Order: sequence, then C-alpha cells, then structure tokens
Amino acid sequence: MMTSIIIDLVLILTFPEGGYNAQALGYSIFTQGETVEELKENIVDALRCHFDEISDIPRIVS
Repeated sequence: MMTSIIIDLVLILTFPEGGYNAQALGYSIFTQGETVEELKENIVDALRCHFDEISDIPRIVS
C-alpha cells in the first residue's frame, strides 16, 4: 500500500517495495531516494536546481 505524507510544500510517497518519491506542490519538481536521508538531500538539490535565487527557495522543514 502506498502512503503519502505532505510536509510544507512537498508530497512524499512511500512504496511497499521500497524507496521514496517526492513532488513539490505547485511546482514541476520531482525527485526520489532509496532512504529518507537520501530523499531529503535530493529534495534540497532539486530545489536549488529549480530556483534561480536562493532567496526564492521555500523554507525547508526536516
């Protein structure tokens, strides 16, 4: 069974076979990771790639 968790601006999907996918709400930003820690790192990286200015990046809650 897939579960979903919404954290501020990111929807995190977990899959029974393992791994996590994240999708930013309202933006075309998608990433994935095998572990929660890897997913967090990939979310930060994806946000930095998407926004031109660091000041435009929404706050990150971990």
